[in-house]
This record gives sequence, C-alpha cells and structure tokens, in this order.
Amino acid sequence: MSATSPTVWPTRRLGRTAIAVSELGLGTATMGGSRIPVSRPEREALVRAAWEAGVRYFDTAPFYGVGAAEHSVGDALRDEDRDTWVLSTKVGRLLRPKRTSGPSPDGRLAPLPFEVVYDYSYDGIRRSVEDSLQRLGLARIDILYVHDIGAYQHGAEAAAAHMQVLRESGYRALAALKSAGTVGAIGIGVNETAVLIEALGWGEWDAFLLAGRYTLLEQDPLDDLFPLCAARGTSIVVGGPLNSGILAGRDSWNYAPAPAEVIARVRRIAAVCDRHGVALPAAALRFPLAHPLVAAVIPGPRSAAEFGANLDLVRAKIPADLWAELKHEGLLRQDAPTPG
Repeated sequence: MSATSPTVWPTRRLGRTAIAVSELGLGTATMGGSRIPVSRPEREALVRAAWEAGVRYFDTAPFYGVGAAEHSVGDALRDEDRDTWVLSTKVGRLLRPKRTSGPSPDGRLAPLPFEVVYDYSYDGIRRSVEDSLQRLGLARIDILYVHDIGAYQHGAEAAAAHMQVLRESGYRALAALKSAGTVGAIGIGVNETAVLIEALGWGEWDAFLLAGRYTLLEQDPLDDLFPLCAARGTSIVVGGPLNSGILAGRDSWNYAPAPAEVIARVRRIAAVCDRHGVALPAAALRFPLAHPLVAAVIPGPRSAAEFGANLDLVRAKIPADLWAELKHEGLLRQDAPTPG
C-alpha cells in the first residue's frame, strides 16, 4: 500500500460502550507546541493529514498548548460529520488568564496567554468541560479522561489529596455528564499504573489512556493493571508508544534524558529489528495493538510530515520471527501478545 492510498482503519470498541475508535489515533500533545513552536496552520494541517489518512480518533486536552490544541482540532474537523469520528479531551486543569510575564515554570511554551490551575472537583470538572466545548466549538465530547492525577505529576502527598477530591466530588460530575450524554465514556489519562489500579477499586471506568507504560520497551502492566481491566471491561488506549522518543531514535525517555540502562536495552531491541529489516519505530507502533485490551495507539507527531512518516511505519510488514527473537533474547516478555 502506498503512502498516498486511502486507508480505512479497523475500529475497536471502547470498554462496554457503543464507541468504536480507529486503531490508529492522533495524539495532540506535541501539537500544542509545548517544547517546539507549532503555528496554527501547522496544527490544523496535522489534523487534516490524519483525517485524510483515515484516522477517526483524535485525542486532545486543555493543557496541550494551553488551549491551542483544542482550538485547532475543533477548527480542522468541525465541518466533518460528527458521527463519523471520535474525540477525547481531558479534565483536571482549568485555564486562567496569565498574570505574570516570562516562561512557564516547567519551561513549556504557551501559545495562548493562559496558565493552568489543577481542579478535580465536581464544579471544576463541569467548568472544564464547558470551557473545552467552547474552545472546540462542538456540542459533545466522546471520551473524557481525568488528566495527570497521579504521583508522577503531583508527588505522593498532593496526588492523594487530588484523588480524594476526585473520588468524593469529581467522579459525580463524570457520571452525570455521561448520563446526560454530554460525554460518551469516562476514563483517566496518566503516565503511571498505580493510580489506575487504585481508581478501579472505587469507580467504573470505560477506558484508561496509559502513556509510555505498555510499549515495546516496557510491559509491566501485564502483571497487575491489565488483568484488572480485563475483569472490569476497561479498555486501554496507548499513548506515547515511542516512549517519548527513545524508540524513535531520540534520547528522551519519560520526557527526560534516558538513563544508560534504558539506552542499552533500546540498542539491543534496535539490533534485532535491524536483523529483520524493520525500523525500530515501526515495531514499536505496531506492538501494543496486539493486546486485546488495547483499543487504539495514539502517537503524537509534531507535524503533518512526521505524521506521514509514522503512517509508513505503521503500514510496514513485520515478520513474526522478529517478535520471536525479541522474546528469545529476553527483550520482550514471553506473555506479551504480538502481532500476527
């Protein structure tokens, strides 16, 4: 199949809902221009490139570009038949007018003049959804994820406090929004598993967006999270399938410089891929979809050109012997499902 051929991506049902997402989705974290400036035309061109390639699942968040990504997704897709594509966005951060000058404390760029305030309460979640609908220019959100609520983002003490607020207050807002049809599914979007395991103990969740933890490099969720999700009917959407760049030839892992042991393991995986004539990121993008719990994989390219490169990688043929050798070399868990 050529890079310009039209594609109809298979869809997978999300949890026990009626929502079906395309196996390949578009993540828009980098489109927000958090590290490298991305202009509005570039953002919209990226969304349109994904649409023209048959992608029908688009994930965004208020945090991405402090509103810029939501604006761009809505502007690029608003005229398309709303029943033919799936949108997810997130709650947990409210955007407030920025009253100080200078860069953001975490070094992120801010295309729009806002700063974030964490709020996982009932009122905060309702307000966040209203604000997102305004930025998107849409009347509904298909999937609503609670964003970055764990210790990875907040530290253990603050995370526990945020989780209490979500459990005792915010979750009621999620349930009410779903009951009213304002959102079709609810979940949590994080970079860690412990908070998801905890949330399964007290809530009903349709899907978890798990970034960077179930990849060609890491499969620890097979031990605990995935069996629990299977029992509860909770789907997994895999974000960060390239582990924030280390599986695409960059030196970043978990959004920071990769430690030596991670670099060494990736080099061994890449060597196996090379022996089979497969690009490392091609194997990384395809691997998560072999697991029956995974509904979609949503890489976050920086541009339409990078999306096109990802598209060629996803379409690449990968011999079964590659997966077998990775397992033989101890580089892939024996119990990890692999593509057929």
